[in-house]
Amino acid sequence: MQYMLMCCIEEALWEALPAPERESVMDDYHALIQEMVTSGAYRGGARLQSTDTATTLRRHGDELVTLDGPFAESREQLGGFHVVECQDLDEALALARRIPPLRVGGTVEVRPVDPAYRL
Repeated sequence: MQYMLMCCIEEALWEALPAPERESVMDDYHALIQEMVTSGAYRGGARLQSTDTATTLRRHGDELVTLDGPFAESREQLGGFHVVECQDLDEALALARRIPPLRVGGTVEVRPVDPAYRL
């Protein structure tokens, strides 16, 4: 079963961390991803650029409107994602618990990928 691990953090919180701490988190992150690749669990993922680079499409009546920036009612922003192959939710949660930004205030949402729509 595939699961998506959606990694969120408040951008201002991340930017406020001292550079050595951010670098340590990212070093640990790269090591975890390499471990998942080696084990065969990793199916893909990416780190996203900051929300000030976002463009949002939204329908207002019959019109499709393009907005600069994100359109989310949240303090935390999606910073990246990973798709992993796991036996079950417990295995996916075990991987998610190891995502380094959790130790500095991030969150990880774990959701199964719908096999009916998987490419």
